[in-house]
Amino acid sequence: MDTNLTAVDRNAKELAGPKGGFPEQEQKPPGLTSEMTPIPDHGEETWQGNGRLKGMKALITGGDSGIGRAVAIAFAREGCDVALSYLEAEQSDAEDTKEWVEKAGQRCVLVPGDLQDEATARAVVDDAVEGLGGLDVLVNNAGFQWARREEGLASVTTEEMDQVFKTNLYALIWVTQQALPHLGKDSSIINVSSIQAYDPSVSLVDYASTKAAVNNFTVNLAQELGPKGIRVNCVAPGPIWTPLQPATKGGDSQPDFGGDTPLGRAGQPSELAGAFVFLASPAEASYVSGTVLGVTGGKPVF
Repeated sequence: MDTNLTAVDRNAKELAGPKGGFPEQEQKPPGLTSEMTPIPDHGEETWQGNGRLKGMKALITGGDSGIGRAVAIAFAREGCDVALSYLEAEQSDAEDTKEWVEKAGQRCVLVPGDLQDEATARAVVDDAVEGLGGLDVLVNNAGFQWARREEGLASVTTEEMDQVFKTNLYALIWVTQQALPHLGKDSSIINVSSIQAYDPSVSLVDYASTKAAVNNFTVNLAQELGPKGIRVNCVAPGPIWTPLQPATKGGDSQPDFGGDTPLGRAGQPSELAGAFVFLASPAEASYVSGTVLGVTGGKPVF
């Protein structure tokens, strides 16, 4: 065993496997954590809170699993109440995440609904604010991709494109618009981009386009909201082991997943939590806005 690795690093490396990837597997979208092999690490046994978000309230879209679950657990252990937005098909994952939040002694509000529908997206925000009693942090994490294609642009259907753009971009704008009246000085918005915005895959042409747009939306909104004391930032993950992978990619791609990064493996959701806690913290990131923070296993974000 490499004694120079931290417990978190060692766990992530072991979960990723010797070649950086995972056993062949597929699920139907949106995918469930409980059906993955191995189960991702969301920081359940490793994240140690220090009260950095004490008394705050956050809405996390896509908060039931993957990166969203890791952020919810970390936020809760830092003293933050959370509301989780998710699809009804992901109820079991949401219940599991809620249990972890409540174990940390924080309130967890569940607000299911398909954000592709504008009225639903806005209602999710309203329900979250009502359940939490306010809002300090918005994490726009919900996303969708479809990589089971033999060709690039020629194989993109309008139906697929609608789902990708509405989930990744339209919903982000609707949710943010609805949240703005509830945000004030020292509040923050954290969007989720992707390494695909910088190094796009042929099979993800529509997804990569939306993530590049998220980067620009982040910078633009940061300029608009800066005078109000609201910070807007973005996290750009690299290949991360979440239900999105087996639910939207072919099973034969899983063994090599993440192996092309400089660190030689995919990341675990827990390895992104620190970026979100930092950006949400009014004390630690008080002068950080309009920034895209890459957590990519070494792949460049420029």
